[in-house]
Amino acid sequence: MSTDTATTPRLRGRGSNFGPLKVRLWAPPLALLAALIGAAYLGNALLGQRAFLLPQPHVVLGKLIEPRTAPDIFEALGNTALVALTGLALASVIGIVWAIAMSQARWVERTLFPYAVVLQAIPIIAITPLIGFSLGYDFPSRVVVAVMISLFPMVGNTLFGLQGVDQAHRELFKLQGSSRWTILTKLELRAATPAIFAGLRISAGLSVVGAIVGDFFFQRGTPGIGALIAKYSARLNSAELYASVLVAALFGVVIFLFFGWLGRRAVGKWYDFG
Repeated sequence: MSTDTATTPRLRGRGSNFGPLKVRLWAPPLALLAALIGAAYLGNALLGQRAFLLPQPHVVLGKLIEPRTAPDIFEALGNTALVALTGLALASVIGIVWAIAMSQARWVERTLFPYAVVLQAIPIIAITPLIGFSLGYDFPSRVVVAVMISLFPMVGNTLFGLQGVDQAHRELFKLQGSSRWTILTKLELRAATPAIFAGLRISAGLSVVGAIVGDFFFQRGTPGIGALIAKYSARLNSAELYASVLVAALFGVVIFLFFGWLGRRAVGKWYDFG
């Protein structure tokens, strides 16, 4: 009886602290969101005749359920999502293979890594016309742009994870007579898993950016959310423009959170995956 009596207050205390902890966690971002919404309403009121440049938030949200505009926005979002996810998948495979190749020998890293940096530094606007001339102006070109923008984080993070393995662990595997393939699959790739998922989270958001950038330049094919944003901007349909930007941003946040959740499921039991 005495043991139960002693443990009950501690359990109650833990439960009573759970609520305030959640409040402290969510209060700042919710307060900032409320402030931004209030600022949007205030800005709309102050702009007077130019209020169309900053539509009221409820008008923007209304466009997402309006029968005239909602189907176009969500159809375009679906097209952009397909491009972004395809580009992310290709960037993940290419980036991991590229990083594995560089991790196997220093001379391979010295040979290939500069090209990864050059690829990251190339202004995508400068070579987008060349991609269009070579591959056309539809799905393949958009995917190539998404891959180019989202590739480097996968290469850099995976290489960092593979090279960050404790040297003592490598020596232990070598003492056991393990082959290079065994060291790679049983030690290095497993140790690099947190870094790979961190790269996936970064590349996921960049793939959405790449898909939208491709839409801006390749408007002859299937329109995505980027082409829709360009159309609304040209027509000064500001409410529709903000609604399109909002759903694109929310989609990027969703896939970022998804890969964060997936990373915690994959490695969270033995690694503090933020």
